[in-house]
Amino acid sequence: MKKRVSGIALAAVGTLLVGGVLAGCGDEADAADEQVDIIEVTVDTDQYVSLDLGQPDPNVGDRYVYSGILRENGREVGHGGGSCEFVRIVDDQTTMQCVLSADFEHGSVTMQALWVEGTSPLDMAITGGTGAYRDARGIFRFWDIATPQERARGEITHRTPE
Repeated sequence: MKKRVSGIALAAVGTLLVGGVLAGCGDEADAADEQVDIIEVTVDTDQYVSLDLGQPDPNVGDRYVYSGILRENGREVGHGGGSCEFVRIVDDQTTMQCVLSADFEHGSVTMQALWVEGTSPLDMAITGGTGAYRDARGIFRFWDIATPQERARGEITHRTPE
């Protein structure tokens, strides 16, 4: 397994990953055909809407929809977007199911997780991708969600491009 840290990779999408190289579950030949890209970016939200089912206060089924620009050292390296749907509300604690996609120069990555609103960090499982990331897996970690300081780190394990 190769570990690659590139400018584009570092600038990719959120800071979501748990440290350490992720090992493949196959044999040694499979592991040799894999690499891990580390992506570290800031997230600038450019569009956001809160969808309310019409009842006052947060309710199960309400949703946030958003998009943002991913930057590494101020340089745009990708963009992404997603939504978080309210799935559980107990007292003042709102749990959401969040699904995101992020596009980079060499492909896109999809991810999802449950998030208790206001907590940080958030670890999102990488569920797949396209292009160079077509068989991606790993984790993206996000900090300071929905603030001007939002940032992310991802460790994306995928096959080495042919």
